[in-house]
Amino acid sequence: METTIVVVLLLIGIIFFLVELFLIPGISLAGIAGTLFVGAAVYYAYSQIGNTAGHLTLLGGVVFLGIAVWIFLRSKTLEKMSLKTEIDGKNDPLKDVDVKIGDVGITSSRLAPMGKVKINGHIVEAKTNDDFIDEGVEVKILEVMNTNILVERVE
Repeated sequence: METTIVVVLLLIGIIFFLVELFLIPGISLAGIAGTLFVGAAVYYAYSQIGNTAGHLTLLGGVVFLGIAVWIFLRSKTLEKMSLKTEIDGKNDPLKDVDVKIGDVGITSSRLAPMGKVKINGHIVEAKTNDDFIDEGVEVKILEVMNTNILVERVE
């Protein structure tokens, strides 16, 4: 009967450790419960059965935990839980906006150094490389990049 109790406590502890390792990362209740159950199995084996049984339980717990982790890693369970989709989308905020170098517009927010500019009826993200530009100031496009434009104050 004592051996059955030790084996059951050990199995429950190993199951909690597997849950901790693969389903609930970090230190959580599953890891604490796994530690308590394995510790209880080892303690019970030492106190109720004897030193040899305690040593075997301690060694068996480590070996069985290693085997359980190895089997879990070799199974297809982790592949079923993993994300396999590829993201091929692209953020292109200037896709349908017709702006070119030399166009003039008005800042619709403060450029410090980034902000919004209204050019050719479109509001686009802009940046300046020299100073801050307040709202309502006329600016000219110096460069059109993938996601924004570089502007300077019109003198």
